[in-house]
Amino acid sequence: MKSPASDPRSLLDALRAGSPLPDLPANAVDSARTLASAPGTATPSAVEALPEPLAAALLEGSVLDGQPALAEALSVSTVKPLAKLAKKALYRLRSRGVAVAEPSRPPPPEAARPAAAPEEFPALASTLTGRGERAVVLGRAVRGGGIEVVQALLSDEQGVVQLQLDEKSRGTWRRILKEGLEQEGTVELPLHKAVELLAEAAGLNLRTHTPFPEGLDVALRHFGTQPQAEPTTLPPPEPEDVRRVMEGDLLHATPEMATWLPPDSVVKRLLAKMDEVVVSPLALSETQRKEQLQTAVRTVTQDFFTPDMSRRYALRLWRMADYFEHSARPKEAEVARGEARRLFHGAQQPYSRFAEHLFEKVLGLVAAAGARAEAQAQRASGAAEPTPAEAAPPQERRSPGGLILP
Repeated sequence: MKSPASDPRSLLDALRAGSPLPDLPANAVDSARTLASAPGTATPSAVEALPEPLAAALLEGSVLDGQPALAEALSVSTVKPLAKLAKKALYRLRSRGVAVAEPSRPPPPEAARPAAAPEEFPALASTLTGRGERAVVLGRAVRGGGIEVVQALLSDEQGVVQLQLDEKSRGTWRRILKEGLEQEGTVELPLHKAVELLAEAAGLNLRTHTPFPEGLDVALRHFGTQPQAEPTTLPPPEPEDVRRVMEGDLLHATPEMATWLPPDSVVKRLLAKMDEVVVSPLALSETQRKEQLQTAVRTVTQDFFTPDMSRRYALRLWRMADYFEHSARPKEAEVARGEARRLFHGAQQPYSRFAEHLFEKVLGLVAAAGARAEAQAQRASGAAEPTPAEAAPPQERRSPGGLILP
């Protein structure tokens, strides 16, 4: 036979009849008797404070009396055994046809607010040198309010060749930006563009087996990127690029590209060919000599611009087009992009005026050097300064290295 303390119905009857319940705490039994005699006064908190058998007896009473309020309240109790008993009581009440309120569902958790985007700072990039090198400066906010600054020297032949990584104050960072932009040959770039340049250069480190400078792997990780796996490619030429390529020599008139010259070894080869022309034993007219010089320039130019070298210079021009755009020179940017697309994809006709003028500049520099040497010789010999009318180049000049030019 079941003990009254283990059977809710028997325990309820004992509570209502005033029968002794020695197996349960006396004060809890007294509280339960009071609640059992007036079921409507039982509050969830009062029932939760009772031992589980007494709470089950009171829930049994609410089922027998057809009163769902207590079971409804306790069904969401944090006391899990009691909540389970209350849900069973609600099931029995519904089975008896008693209207039971649906359990209130907790409100959906508030959608997590998206984390604030990290503060983004502009970057700096220098112009490219004639050797395909440029500097970039990037910054990102770090905990504590400082700025982690990356200063890198990039080469389109080796990749990242120098890198400095350190933390600066915000005041120092602002000064770096201000002083950088005040210098000629530097433009401001969006951070993601500078990160792309760093990743592109790091990929070249891997392909050329150039060791990473100290801190490069950390910088790549902190700026959320990794070495670019494949070499950069350029889109195919556009129809208008034929017109643009005829204006390629104007790029050499810009301050940034005026100093671009072929590598020293190639310049020496060109000078040797020019020497052959000007000291030729053949009796050449002035026109014939100029034509042969132009032919020598064209030959050395085309020998130099192999497919690989053409792609290298194409990428330099493509980066310079970005530079011109950020320095508000759309015309130069347009011409540089046209030349870049055609050089990258090997278009030959018409030939690149940018490429030709890269070597034509050597003739001009040699002629200028010869004129300076002659003027110095005249001053050293005490000759009178030439008048403007006499300042025209003579028929024959000699460069400091002995090269005679018309």
